[in-house]
Amino acid sequence: MNKLDKPLESWREELSEEQFHVCRLGGTERAFSGEYHDSKVPGIYHCACCQTELFDSDAKFDSGSGWPSYFQPVSNEAITSLDDFNHGMHRIEVKCAKCEAHLGHVFPDGPAPTGLRYCINSASLKLVAKTDG
Repeated sequence: MNKLDKPLESWREELSEEQFHVCRLGGTERAFSGEYHDSKVPGIYHCACCQTELFDSDAKFDSGSGWPSYFQPVSNEAITSLDDFNHGMHRIEVKCAKCEAHLGHVFPDGPAPTGLRYCINSASLKLVAKTDG
C-alpha cells in the first residue's frame, strides 16, 4: 500500500493508462513526448495523483533531455528520494512524499543554485497556471 492507503486497482481507475504506468508502476514516458517538456507557462506543477505541490515553474529549465527539468522542488518535504539500481546503473529516484507516485530521477548536473536536475515525467504532473492579479 502507498501512503494514501489506496489499492493499486483504485489508482488504475482514476489515472490515464500512461499516468498509471509512470506514477504507480515506475515507468518512463518517451523523451520529448510529454505535455510539459517544453512548457513555458508560469505556475505550480502538482502531483497528478494527489495534487501535492511539487515544482514551481520558476525552477524549471531546458535541460535538452526531453523531460521537464527543475533545479529544486517547492520544498524538501514535497518529495522523497531513494536509490534505484534498475537498468544496470545507479540513479536516485524521486517520488511524491504524500502518495509515493514515481516522478522521475534527480541528477547532479543541473544549473545553479543547486547544481541538481530533477528530470520528471510529464505524466506525473498537473500544471496549475498562475493567474494575473
